[in-house]
Amino acid sequence: MKIQMVDLKGQYEKIKDEVNAGIQNCIDNTAFINGPAVKEFQLDFEKYLGVKHVIPCANGTDALQIAMMALDLKPGDEVICPAFTYVATAEVIGLLGLKPVMVDVDPKTFCIEMENLEKYITPNTKAIVPVHLYGQSADMEKIMEFAKKHKLFVIEDNAQAIGSDYTFADGTSKKTGTIGHIGCTSFFPSKNLGCYGDGGAIMTNDDDLALKIRMIANHGQEKKYYHKVLGCNSRLDTMQAEILKVKLKHLDEYSAARNKMANYYDENLNNIEGLEIPARAEYSNHVFHQYTLKVAKGKRDELQKYLAEKNIPSMIYYPLPLYKQEAFKQYVSEGFSLPVTEQLCSEVISLPVHTEFNQEVQDYIISEVKNFFQNN
Repeated sequence: MKIQMVDLKGQYEKIKDEVNAGIQNCIDNTAFINGPAVKEFQLDFEKYLGVKHVIPCANGTDALQIAMMALDLKPGDEVICPAFTYVATAEVIGLLGLKPVMVDVDPKTFCIEMENLEKYITPNTKAIVPVHLYGQSADMEKIMEFAKKHKLFVIEDNAQAIGSDYTFADGTSKKTGTIGHIGCTSFFPSKNLGCYGDGGAIMTNDDDLALKIRMIANHGQEKKYYHKVLGCNSRLDTMQAEILKVKLKHLDEYSAARNKMANYYDENLNNIEGLEIPARAEYSNHVFHQYTLKVAKGKRDELQKYLAEKNIPSMIYYPLPLYKQEAFKQYVSEGFSLPVTEQLCSEVISLPVHTEFNQEVQDYIISEVKNFFQNN
């Protein structure tokens, strides 16, 4: 059996009748753009998240860009974001003529670190983009308090943690992506809730923001051929909405399956010298978009090479801090460095985790990881 990071085919086989029926329905109706399924999925997703407004769009990167456009951020405004994340988070900031201010992350949760954020605040700071990395929430209660103090907008990048719950100090909870002023997510196929192409969504509880987001995503028009603002063309295809309608019904089941795998990894990979299993924040459950280990003493790349020789895939998310990427050098001073980000880029490695795994395969992965550390 070929081991995969994500088994989309195996997942499809279990829901193929529902998915195929939805695709055929789309073809039969020939409503390929803004067909009924888009609105149906929107309403289903709003109910699942407990949020007033979901605005489907073409992809997660568009979602971030449209969110920032809706907040009327101006060229030169500064937006705080983690340096340890996928490029899209900071990319859209730069594309809009804004300045990404990259900050360090917590070494345990990999999410934005709150203790030293004050030093990054300037008169130009207008927003903060927490990323719920690998499937676990950033500390949203502290982030919202920080944002309120400094009058900042909060845009949640929830592409990796859809379905995760954040619990506040008073015991109440909310889904990630619904706590900030705007939330954004991606439906890229490998995501926990993924379609079979590109797709994304924007979430908000603010009626005025929702109206503006819808306009921006549709060429800036509220009424056809009457354009109030400059916008873009970002739509979720009807066929993808049909698929997402089916998969949304299984999302909690998928999260449970990922947690079962993660728990088994934890039980068997804990207490290995030089290897650190993922931390679990008290304020958030984990939906394990990735199962990410930390490998000490410079052995991460050796481990990845060893696993590849054993036909075990692994991924490094992410090997280079954003501020060291050629595209972002203009935003940082020479010699700029963030210690935790630097460490994580040299230590993290993600093992396969998905909804269709069997224990025999997972036992094989675990045994080979153990073999590596016993012999190295």
